[in-house]
Amino acid sequence: MIAAKKKRFKETLLAYLFLLPSFIVLGIFVFWPVGFSFVLSFFKWDFRNMKTPYFNGLENYKQIFEFNYPPKYSFLDGLIYSLGYIALTILIVMTIYSFISFVKHKNRFIFLNLAVIVTYFIAFNFLNHFTSVIATAILWGILIFNFYLKDQMKYFKSHIWINLALILTIYVLIETGMAGDRSFFAFFIDAKDKNLFFKALSNTFYYVFLSVPITLALSLSVAVLLNSNIKFKIFFRTAYFIPFVTSVVAVSLVWKWIFNDEFGLLNYILSWFNVSPIRWLKDEKWTIPTIAIVSIWKQLGYNAIIFLAGLQNIDKFYYEAAEVDGANSWQKFTKITWPLLSPTTFFLLIVSIIGAFKVFAQIYVLYDGLPGPYNNSGLTMVYYVFDLFYRQQRMGLASAAAYLLFALILIFTMIQFKVGNKVVEYVS
Repeated sequence: MIAAKKKRFKETLLAYLFLLPSFIVLGIFVFWPVGFSFVLSFFKWDFRNMKTPYFNGLENYKQIFEFNYPPKYSFLDGLIYSLGYIALTILIVMTIYSFISFVKHKNRFIFLNLAVIVTYFIAFNFLNHFTSVIATAILWGILIFNFYLKDQMKYFKSHIWINLALILTIYVLIETGMAGDRSFFAFFIDAKDKNLFFKALSNTFYYVFLSVPITLALSLSVAVLLNSNIKFKIFFRTAYFIPFVTSVVAVSLVWKWIFNDEFGLLNYILSWFNVSPIRWLKDEKWTIPTIAIVSIWKQLGYNAIIFLAGLQNIDKFYYEAAEVDGANSWQKFTKITWPLLSPTTFFLLIVSIIGAFKVFAQIYVLYDGLPGPYNNSGLTMVYYVFDLFYRQQRMGLASAAAYLLFALILIFTMIQFKVGNKVVEYVS
């Protein structure tokens, strides 16, 4: 027993000795900077206090959220109204089902739901801050009560995607029709022009939600085509993968010429379809879509290769059994390919979202070191940190902003893991 323990100790020690050079390199270039920047986020260290930084607690984090001038409504008001709109939206969907259930089974809970909805709509224009809190609390109470009804829960689980689509549609209608400037999203839209952090956060979310779904959808389409019996598959695989291994600076410089509004290739192609020239690099509204196009083109090949590896790991037996049962191509994709690709999709989704939150080089190259053509239309979270650290020399503030970005990515990753544990199907 003692000899076995000594042998195990020696093997463990030997393994760590082999890993020691890597730990030293990681410690110097990764662990130490990460730890030091966290400590630095609590210090006042800028150009004026370069030699004598001093501890100022959470002031850096507070300063990031300060407004140049106050928004029309507070964050708390926007949050309360938005919670009310969300509860109201879900309750409306439940009431629609309750009406159907009332016709079939004489479910009388519909009258309670309708009474709450009508009361909320009538009182909406007369609510002050205190009564809005009470009304929102009552609304959520009724909503939770509805969720405890077995038939309601059964309906929501069996028609989850239809209900989610209906909830989203009704919520957008309520937001645009009655929310005005009192919702959380209206507050955020108002606040992003009065605070650079919110501006950067807004642009980053816009970029993430624009680029990631499109990249994954196109990559999956390309992977499915490359997995089929087509000629020159090796050539196409190489062609799609080359942009990923090419320097992002080189890619951005090429696309900068393509996006030129006078002599660019993209506008020349659009002219074939009688489309007026688009000012890709000079119009504020095209800033984020322009950056997204470059990123999608560069990332497409990598995602496609990973999807292709996932497709080739699916046993052909499933498709043969489906053909015997008379399944068509779409049914095989939705019932076999897509479910069995969920681990691959889950991996790419996490990696893509993390990468999208860190976008920087494309912006810096396309706009010659500026955050967009004007009005900070291309200001993202990493560019915001870069500007604070490199240009303004406010190292403590930049460290605090970097850790806010880290917290944001961590929250999104944890949510994805939580959802992924329920959705992803692993087949051994």
